[in-house]
Amino acid sequence: MINAGWYYILKPITPQRLTAALGIAADKSMVMGELYPLTEKISRPLAFEEIVGSAPAFRSALAIAAKAARSRAPIFIEGEHGVGKEVVADAIQAASPRAKLPYLKVNCGSIPATLLNSALFVHEKGAFAGAFDRHIGIFQQAEGGTVFLDEVDKLPCETQIRLVRLLTHGEISPVGASHSYRMDIRLISASNYTLSDRLETGEFREDLYYRLNVVQLMLPPLRERTFDIPALARHFLGRMASQPALRSLGITDEALIMLRGYEWPGNVRQLQSALLRAAVLCDRDALTPEAFPQISETVAVPRYGGSAGAGSNDGIGVTLYEHDGNMRPLEEIEADVIRLAIGHYSGRMTEVARRLGIGRSTLYRKLADLGISDAA
Repeated sequence: MINAGWYYILKPITPQRLTAALGIAADKSMVMGELYPLTEKISRPLAFEEIVGSAPAFRSALAIAAKAARSRAPIFIEGEHGVGKEVVADAIQAASPRAKLPYLKVNCGSIPATLLNSALFVHEKGAFAGAFDRHIGIFQQAEGGTVFLDEVDKLPCETQIRLVRLLTHGEISPVGASHSYRMDIRLISASNYTLSDRLETGEFREDLYYRLNVVQLMLPPLRERTFDIPALARHFLGRMASQPALRSLGITDEALIMLRGYEWPGNVRQLQSALLRAAVLCDRDALTPEAFPQISETVAVPRYGGSAGAGSNDGIGVTLYEHDGNMRPLEEIEADVIRLAIGHYSGRMTEVARRLGIGRSTLYRKLADLGISDAA
C-alpha cells in the first residue's frame, strides 16, 4: 500500500491509478483535508450574519463565537455530526484579525493515527525509518494563521502530548532535531462527542482538554430547532440555484411541515443533502412531499388546509393549533414569528424590526418579555 498525500493505492499498481494518486498528491487543496461532498462545496463560506438559525441556544452560540473571533483564544465547538461546526469555524476565521492569513483544515478522523502526528508537525530527514526528507507539518504551514482540527477526539496520545506543548509554550520540537520553533497559531477544534466524558476513560488528556476548551460553543441538533427548517430549506435552495444544471425552486407548505416532523439524525447536513437530491430530480417549480420519498415513508404527509383545521400550518413553520385542536396562546405564536423572522433575516435586527412593523427597541423588549432574549 502506498500513500500519496492522503490518497492510498493498492499493489499491484496500474499506471492509471498511479497517475491519479500523483495528481491528488500534487493538489495541495486536496491534501489539507477530506474530500467534501458537493453539498458542502456550495458557494462561499458564510459570515455570521448570513448563518440561518433563530433558536435561542443556536443564536447564543453564534454570539459567543462572534465575540471570541476577535481574540487569540482557542475555540472548541461541540455538536453532533452535521450540525454546522465547520460552518461556524469558517465564520470565526472570516471575522478574525487573521482572516487573510493561512487557514488550514484537518479532519483528524480521516487520517490514519500513524500518519497524523507526522502530518501536523515537523520532522527532520532521518528522524525515523522512512523519513527520507525533511517534512514541514500543517502547523508550520499555517504560521500566523489558523488551523481547524475537526474530530479532535481522534487525536492519538503522542499527538495530544505535542499539541499541549504547542498550546502551552507556543513552540514545537521537530522529530529528530534538538531545537524547537516558536509558532503563532490560532487553533479552532471540534468534536462530535462530549470530550469531558472521555477524560475519565483516559482517552483524552485533561491538560489538553482545558487548553482547547478556553471558549466552548455548543451547537444544538436540528431536532431541537425545527422552527429553523423552513428558513434553512429556502436558504439552501437559493444557494443551490447558482450551481450548474440546477435552477431556482420553491418548496410547498406541505413539504415544509413534513420536513419539520422528521428527526434528522444527520442534522443540517442531512437536510442539505435531501434538498439537493430533491432539487436534482424535481421537474416542477416547487418541491412537494413526494420529492422526499425516504422521509415521507416515516413522517405522515400533511394535507394543507390553510388555517381551517387543527394541526394546519401557515407555511413558514408557525403552528397555530395544539395537538388537541385548540388554538395556541397568542404569546407563543408571536414568539415563533419573531424567531422565524430572526432566522429569515439572518439575525439583522434592524431588518427584522422593519419587516415586522415595529421599532427596534420594541423588538428587544418583546424578546425579553417572551423569554427569547438570547435569540439575537
